[in-house]
Amino acid sequence: MAAARILLVEDELPLLQLVQKYLERQGFEVDPHSSSVSALRSLEQAPDRYDLVMADLGLSDIRGDELLMKMLEIQPNLLGLICSGSEFFVSKFPPALQHRIAFLQKPFVPKELAEAIHRLLAQRSR
Repeated sequence: MAAARILLVEDELPLLQLVQKYLERQGFEVDPHSSSVSALRSLEQAPDRYDLVMADLGLSDIRGDELLMKMLEIQPNLLGLICSGSEFFVSKFPPALQHRIAFLQKPFVPKELAEAIHRLLAQRSR
């Protein structure tokens, strides 16, 4: 089975690099972006390239949840993982999409990140 491809969007560079390195060690293919705009452009250019989008909620250009909604309009089969130090509820998304989206509270340990991604990927195969 091919490695899941993750579009990673985080505007804090040290965290972006840390998460990218961890996910690659876990066997994922990672396309890191420090801005929502560049991540959105990347998805528009190759909508079928990604399995999952992991985005920080508090991105400086487009909020992570808004970015994910735009991306789901382009590629409805995407899975989404929103991360934030603030509280967030997946119920803010339309009911038909909620099973494809998860929330991970920051700070998280690497194991929690891997588990959240694996749970989402398991949803995809149902």
